[in-house]
Amino acid sequence: MESENQTHAAEFLLLGLSEDPQLQPVLFGLFLSMYLVTVLGNLLIILVITSDSHLHTPMYFFLCNLSLTDICSTSTLVPKMLLNIQTESKVITYGGCLAQLCFFVVFVCMDNLLLTLMAYDRYVAICHPLHYTVIMNPHLCVLLVLICLLISTVDALLHTLMLLRLSFCKHLVIPHFFCDLTQILKMACSDTFINNIMVYLTTFLLGIGPVSGIIFSYTRIVSSILRIPSTGGKYKAFSTCGSHLSVVSLFYGTAIGVYLSSAVTDSPRKAIVASVIYALVTPMLNPFIYSLRNKDMKGALRKLTLGTCFS
Repeated sequence: MESENQTHAAEFLLLGLSEDPQLQPVLFGLFLSMYLVTVLGNLLIILVITSDSHLHTPMYFFLCNLSLTDICSTSTLVPKMLLNIQTESKVITYGGCLAQLCFFVVFVCMDNLLLTLMAYDRYVAICHPLHYTVIMNPHLCVLLVLICLLISTVDALLHTLMLLRLSFCKHLVIPHFFCDLTQILKMACSDTFINNIMVYLTTFLLGIGPVSGIIFSYTRIVSSILRIPSTGGKYKAFSTCGSHLSVVSLFYGTAIGVYLSSAVTDSPRKAIVASVIYALVTPMLNPFIYSLRNKDMKGALRKLTLGTCFS
């Protein structure tokens, strides 16, 4: 009981990206810039979609939610990291660490599931175009997003509540820039067998399931596109999937990189670099991918810009 009471009052130390004092201003400027670009870029995507009635479709409804999720996920990590750099403090409270972990898991899981919904939306649009508006009706779209939010919240709460049963050793140093679940489990003095089983189980269910759904959707999409007689028709059908495929490749490619770097190597530095790409760079690039590769988005952005200039 005494060790548990000490655990709840404990503080963790986040080592961050570097302990070199000369690098701190550079890191602060770099990650502040990345954070501002991420927030402003995704806010612009949301503004463009909500202001243009032509974009009030299931595909862009899911994209709007994806942009909102990206803003929330980076806001969970970056402000605390910037505060630690600015104040030269590495401390995060036990409660703050669990809260950061919980919210980050929620938003990363939401990203994962929303990309699956977007793949399903493209599958229905290309493989069942005549029934698209009936199948992907607004009520179903809202319901699907709420189900994704529920699954993500339950997953995050499971991990967080399972951590509450653990007691921790004296040296509570996390070699990372945020409260990473695997790093927290490594510091526990009590048995983490059930926690590790939970991590593997949820990773399998929420990893293999959505990836299988995306692969199935694009297998059917490619099969349908190949049956289109004209080359122009094939290109037009496939161009609607280009942005989504790019984001999926970036998201799962970096996620796999984080997993492999933590599983194959014991180097904390390589794991941190992979996590930076996964948690910060990917949300920053998503608005550029959708705005540069999507004609509808570029047209809506142009109209919004011209309307703002002439108003």
